[in-house]
Amino acid sequence: MKLNLQQVHHIAIICSDYEKSKKFYTELLGFTIIQEVYRENRNSYKLDLALNGNYIIELFSFPNPPKRPSRPEAVGLRHLAFAVQDISTEVQLLQQSDISVEPIRVDELTNKKFTFFEDPDGLPIELYEI
Repeated sequence: MKLNLQQVHHIAIICSDYEKSKKFYTELLGFTIIQEVYRENRNSYKLDLALNGNYIIELFSFPNPPKRPSRPEAVGLRHLAFAVQDISTEVQLLQQSDISVEPIRVDELTNKKFTFFEDPDGLPIELYEI
């Protein structure tokens, strides 16, 4: 027996600085806001974000969330990856916004270019040239 999964519905991210992360995901990465809700009983924001009209990310704020190590690489979700047409152009845009980007590498299996940078909380984000 197997589940009849259709697609990934969303990715949930808990941030430490809501306004900083909201700006990063909307103004720098280009996500659009579908809905923003303040949940008073949890002292928490929930921001639903879309990319090219597709619901992708739920960004949450919570009071004093614990840190999650991302280095050294630990078991669990490793990173978010986004497809781009021209990785060099995207890297230049990130660097113009003072975002540190790793050197562009080439995937040994596909010969495609990729690189990593981090969101405001250190979550690794990959750009993969298609």
